[in-house]
Amino acid sequence: METYKYRFDQSVPAQDLEDTFMLALLAVESMYGHSRVRMESRFNLDKQNRTCFIDAATKVGGDLASIFTGFATKEYGERAVMIDREPAGGGCACNAKAPSAMEVAV
Repeated sequence: METYKYRFDQSVPAQDLEDTFMLALLAVESMYGHSRVRMESRFNLDKQNRTCFIDAATKVGGDLASIFTGFATKEYGERAVMIDREPAGGGCACNAKAPSAMEVAV
């Protein structure tokens, strides 16, 4: 699987970006449960820099990436959301963090 790096245009308010991500996270938790999402997802949301990394190495992570992509592109438009895909083993920034499963920078 792979890691996705999302970059957002300056026109996307940072708080809205966080709200959209949290809605996607809620959707994934509805599918898999809170505990499984904590155990099987890795991500990092940086509101200040308007970036988000999602590790899609697990089914949970892949579904989070798919749902977030759908919500964000629908909400802000294709041109406001840039998505880069990095192959597995490429050094995801979210894996370099502490062992915490989830992190949202405020």
